[in-house]
Amino acid sequence: MKIKFVFSLMAVLLLCLTSCSIEDNENFEFVALPIASVEIPEHFTLNETYEIKVVYSLDSDCTFFEGFDFINEEITTRNVTAIASTIVDSDDCKEISEEIETSFNFIVLYEGTYLFKFYAGQDDEGEPIYIEKEVPVMAE
Repeated sequence: MKIKFVFSLMAVLLLCLTSCSIEDNENFEFVALPIASVEIPEHFTLNETYEIKVVYSLDSDCTFFEGFDFINEEITTRNVTAIASTIVDSDDCKEISEEIETSFNFIVLYEGTYLFKFYAGQDDEGEPIYIEKEVPVMAE
């Protein structure tokens, strides 16, 4: 049993080392995508899981959604940013204007009211803009 485990571990390690290589001059970077709208429940119940729907905006066909970044500002305050990778230094990218819906699951762990701050872009001075949603946690 121990030999099989060691062999499997070595095989996985070898596969990881040889399956792909990342060059020093990769031509992509991570960017924050503006969130256009959010669909969130009016209230939560403690220890329940909720699907939160988000619509984000793409402006290039060289930009690819990667997921969400969550920052816990306080116990019940969450900053949510849609993250994408975008190809840089390419002349083949076309401008687009597309809104795409996706979602994430949120588990309610604390009582009180949650404040969600969804990144929606920047204003004319370069300051971040947020869509803010407050969701109270109701007793069961």
